[in-house]
Amino acid sequence: MDILLVASAFNSLCQRVYAELSDRGHRVDVVLASRGEEPVRAAVRESVPDLVIAPMLTTALPEDVWREHTCLIVHPGPPGDRGPAALDWAVAERAPHWGVTVLQAEAGMDAGPVWAAEPFPVAPVGKSDLYRNEVADAAVTAVLTAVRHHEEGAFKPRPQSDPSIDVVRRGPFRQERRRIDWAADDTATVLRTLRGADSRPGVLDELLGRELFLHGGHPEDELRGRPGDLLARRAGAVCRATRDGAVWIPELRPRKNSGDPAAFRRPAAHVVAALEPALELPDVPAPLELPQARCTYTDIRYRQRGDVGLLSFSFPGGAMSTDQCRRLLAAYEHALARPTRVLVLGGPRDFFSNGIHLHVIEAAQDPGRESWVNLNALDDLVEAVLRTTDRLVVAALAGNAAAGGALLALAADEVWCRTGTVLNPHYRRMGLYGSEFWTYTLPRRVGPDEARRLTEEALPVSAARAERTGLADRLVPAAPGEFALAVERLAATLAAAPGLDRRIAAKAAARAADERQRPLATYRRAELTRMHALFFDPHAPYHALRSAFVRKAPAGSPRPLTAPADTWQPTGRTDPAEAGALR
Repeated sequence: MDILLVASAFNSLCQRVYAELSDRGHRVDVVLASRGEEPVRAAVRESVPDLVIAPMLTTALPEDVWREHTCLIVHPGPPGDRGPAALDWAVAERAPHWGVTVLQAEAGMDAGPVWAAEPFPVAPVGKSDLYRNEVADAAVTAVLTAVRHHEEGAFKPRPQSDPSIDVVRRGPFRQERRRIDWAADDTATVLRTLRGADSRPGVLDELLGRELFLHGGHPEDELRGRPGDLLARRAGAVCRATRDGAVWIPELRPRKNSGDPAAFRRPAAHVVAALEPALELPDVPAPLELPQARCTYTDIRYRQRGDVGLLSFSFPGGAMSTDQCRRLLAAYEHALARPTRVLVLGGPRDFFSNGIHLHVIEAAQDPGRESWVNLNALDDLVEAVLRTTDRLVVAALAGNAAAGGALLALAADEVWCRTGTVLNPHYRRMGLYGSEFWTYTLPRRVGPDEARRLTEEALPVSAARAERTGLADRLVPAAPGEFALAVERLAATLAAAPGLDRRIAAKAAARAADERQRPLATYRRAELTRMHALFFDPHAPYHALRSAFVRKAPAGSPRPLTAPADTWQPTGRTDPAEAGALR
C-alpha cells in the first residue's frame, strides 16, 4: 500500500514504523505536521495514500484530511484512555501494565474507533527508555495489525462507546505535579518523579538559587547529606541528597529565558560548574567492576563470567562526549587485560550509541575544536576495537545506534541486535562526511553498492534489514528487559564453541592481510581530513544543523558535500527528518 506517515517529529518510533512498514513492501512517505497544515494537505494530494498513520502527533490532523482519508493515530495508552500525557500518568501512578491503541482520527481527540491495541508491561525505567522500548514494541505490533485489518477490507473498528471500553479522560501532566519536595519526599518518590520526565520535559526545580530542569535519576546507596544539597559528582552527573538517601541526576537544562547561552540539556556537572565555578564538588568515582551489592550510578561497568567479558555502557541519549569516549577506551583496555575469549560491548537496554555529543559540543567555547577532539576520541576507541585480534568482540545492541555509534558497533567481529533496534549508519543529516573508519568497515560488511546506498539515502534501517544486508549478524528476539541475559547466554555458548580458536586465528590473519593492503591509519587520515575541513569551516552546514538539533529550532537540509569521484558522499536529497514529504 501507499502509506503516508504524519508526525510532529521523525523520532525513534516514527523511524521504526517507517522501517518496519518499508520492510513489508509498503511505499512509505513522511510529512512533518510541525510545519503546519498546508504541508500535510500537500503531501496527501501528492502521494494519494491508501492509509495515513500518525505514529507521534502533538497537534490535530486537518479536518478535511481525516474526513476524506482513513487516518490512524497511535496513542500511547490503552483503549479508552484520552489525553495528551498518557505515558506520564502511567509512570506517575505506577501502573504495572499499560497499552498502545491505534484509533481512527475524528473530531474528538483520542475518541475515534479502535483498529488495534497492544498491552505492555511498565518497566521501572525512565519514561523515554520505556517509550523507545516497551512502548515502541507494542506500537509497531498494533500498527502492523491495523494495517493488516485495512488491507483485508472487511474489518470494522470497535467504537469507544462499546461497553467493554472504559473511557478515562486525563488532562496534561503539568510541572506542578512534578514538583519535588526535597525535605519531605522519600528517595523512591524523587526517583519516580525524575524518571517520569527524564527526556521531556524535565522536572523544574531550584538549584544553586536558579531555576533548572532536572533530567533523569538514579539511586545512591552510600552518600548522605542535608535534603536538597549537592553532595558529589561522577561521570558528568551530580548527586543530591533526599530525605532518606540520595539520587544521581545525569543532566540539567537551564530555562530558555534564563539568559544562559546554552539553555539546553547537557551533563549536570557541566551546568553546575558553569553556574558556580567556585563550587568544588568532590569527584566520587565508582569502581569499574562494581560489587553486585552496590546500588549507585555509573555509566560504564565491567563484569566477567567465565571466558566472557561484559563491558556495559549507557550514556544519556546515547551521545558520547570526549570524556565518555576516553573513559570507555580506558575500560576497554582494562577488559583486554582480562583472560577472556569473547568480549561483549553494549548496555543492558536502550541506546547503544549515537556518536559524538552534540550538546556538549554546542555548549563549548569553540564548537569546531570540540567536535574535532570528540571525534578523535571516538576514533581512538573504534580503532582499538578494530585492532583487537586475540579474542572475538561482540557489539550487543539493546537499542538504537546512529552515526558514529553505529560504526562503533560495526568495528566488532559480530553485531547482535535486539529485534526492535533501528540503525542509522550515516551522517548526512548533520551535513558530515563521517569518520570512525566507516570507509573500511561499511563496505567490508555490506559491499560497496549497499554502503553507497546507505550513506546516500540516509534512511533508518530495521534490525531485520540489517541482518539481511550484513550490517548485523544475529537477531535476538528478546523483550527489552530480557535482552542482557539472552546476550550473556549466547556469549557463553560462543566462548565454549570448539572452533573458536580457529576463528580468532583467522580473524588475526585477515586483519594483518587488510593492514598490508591498506593500513587503518590511511582510512583514518582520509576521513579526518574531510571532517577537519567541515568542523573548522564556520559556513559549513554542520554548524547550523547541529545548533538547530540541539536547540530544537527549525533548520533546512544540508548542502551536498563535494567529494572525489572514487568516494561516497551525502547527496542533496531531502531526508525524513527534514522532509515535507518523502518517498
